[in-house]
Formats: sequence, structure tokens, C-alpha cells
Amino acid sequence: MLLAKHYFSALFFTFALVAGLPAQAQAVDRTQPPAEFIDVVATQALDAVKNSTAAQQGDRAAINQLVDQYVLPYVNFEKTTRLATGRHWRQASAAQREALTEAFKNTLVRTYSGALASVDNLSSIQVGPFRGDPSADDVVVRTTIVQNNGPAVGVDYRMEQTPDGWLIYDLNVEGIWLIQNYRNQFSEVITRSGIDGLIDSLNKQALANQNP
Repeated sequence: MLLAKHYFSALFFTFALVAGLPAQAQAVDRTQPPAEFIDVVATQALDAVKNSTAAQQGDRAAINQLVDQYVLPYVNFEKTTRLATGRHWRQASAAQREALTEAFKNTLVRTYSGALASVDNLSSIQVGPFRGDPSADDVVVRTTIVQNNGPAVGVDYRMEQTPDGWLIYDLNVEGIWLIQNYRNQFSEVITRSGIDGLIDSLNKQALANQNP
């Protein structure tokens, strides 16, 4: 559960890029160098989340609004879902792919929304120096989440270069990549119950973990 909490903290502070005060949110230049991109969006997100009382209290409508407005523009969540699904993705219809992507997003949001209650314990996100090839179209940026009352947490972000700039599609928390963590689980369910079975399973899991 502790790892899951760190995953969701990372999702909301950088991977998710939520903002608690929409009127104050600034558009992020996705064409800037990868480390600078992460630094800007992470700092903006952390400051904004600290001002989002409703999200910290687990208000699902507030959280969903933040995700819809501030997550999707910076994350290729379809690619995240496709890679987590692996070879089974080719079996899915367009409608199934769309439903699966939405179900996976909802599962992450609803399962770990309680992590937002501890946002005030996170003081900053420190971005390490970029050591990759600046001309590469797929890079990893390393960061550290610094907590006021706990150990620092290492988080790496994998991003791809698109015609419009960088998009995040995977993250590594303390040595475990998000996509890899879910791939075996997805494969087992699909082998047993098919794509529709996985969609149904994710939707049920999201509802079971929904805050009252």
C-alpha cells in the first residue's frame, strides 16, 4: 500500500499534473527540454494541489475534473494502457481500447485518491540533471519527491517526443515501472476472461475503492 501511495502521489504531482485552482493554472510549454518540462509542471502541480481542499478530502468529482483538465494534455494514457495490455491490445476493437483506457485511468484515480490527503507532507520535487541524449525522442527524467515527515522517494518519468512536444507515458517509483507492474495482472485476467473481462474487472475495482 505504501508503494501504491507513492505511485499515486507521483501521478498527481507530475505524471498527472493536477491543479487545484484552474484559474491560476498556466499552460506548459511541451517543447522545452525534458528536465525543464518536468520541473515546471511538477512545481506548478504541487503548489496547486496543496490548495485543493476538495481533492485532498477525496471528492471524486473534484479529482475527476482535475484529471480531465490537467492530466490528459500531458500524458499519453492510451500508450500507457496499450503497453500494459501488451500483445492482447491487438485483439481489442477500437471501442474496447477506449473503454479499457478509461477503466484503467479510473482505477488508478479512485483506488489511490486517499493519497492526496497527505499532500501537505510533500515539500518539493527535485529534478536531477538530465543525462540522456538531448536529441532522443524517448527519454527518462529522474526526480526525487522530498517529504517533510518521511524518506525521499525516487521517481523516474519516461516521456516520448511528439510533433507537439513531450508526453509522459510511464513512471518508475523506487525501481518498479508502472506499466510493468500491471502487465502481468492484465495478461492473467485477459487470458481468463478476455478484454471485456479486464474492463469489467477494472471498473469493479474502481467502484469498490471509491470513497463514500
